Amino acid sequence: MQLEEHYGREVPDLLPDPLRLLFVGINPSLRSAATGAHFSGPGNRFYPVLHRAGITGHLIRAANGFSDDDLAELTSRGIGITNLWPEATARADELTREQLRTGRDRLTATVAGHRPAVVAVVGITAYRVAFGQPKAATGEQDSPWGGTRLFVAPNPSGLNAHSSLEDLARAYGEIARAAGIELEPADD
Repeated sequence: MQLEEHYGREVPDLLPDPLRLLFVGINPSLRSAATGAHFSGPGNRFYPVLHRAGITGHLIRAANGFSDDDLAELTSRGIGITNLWPEATARADELTREQLRTGRDRLTATVAGHRPAVVAVVGITAYRVAFGQPKAATGEQDSPWGGTRLFVAPNPSGLNAHSSLEDLARAYGEIARAAGIELEPADD
């Protein structure tokens, strides 16, 4: 598969109704653009973290796209996924500060249209730039959206090696509980 041909492509947002928890990535990878599934890169720990936290009942394996069971698992639990910037790049650091700031406006429109209980931006650096909060830390933030809580979660990318799976699962589980999602014991 030639990933370069997917440069600039978009991955459709996953926005179930009702939407309880909206995860917000930085932007799609070329792999995600090729498969049509968010966080599908082979080194990304997003789905193992969701499963370990008990947010999903089975381990989603999105490397080749979502199965019908994977989509049903996410949507039945009210879990959505979007990105600050919709276009795929090889690396998130290719985005400009302006693109990330524009992404905040895009996210505001999505929140207004779908009213999730909780928004979780995945990645502190992108959050700091997009929201103009240079000293923000992970965890709950002051939300600009009435009725929607805002969190920043550690990035599950394999490049974020200083966060263990257990640490990530703990943080993501806290966010899911804030959204009213009943956590399930992991089956591994």
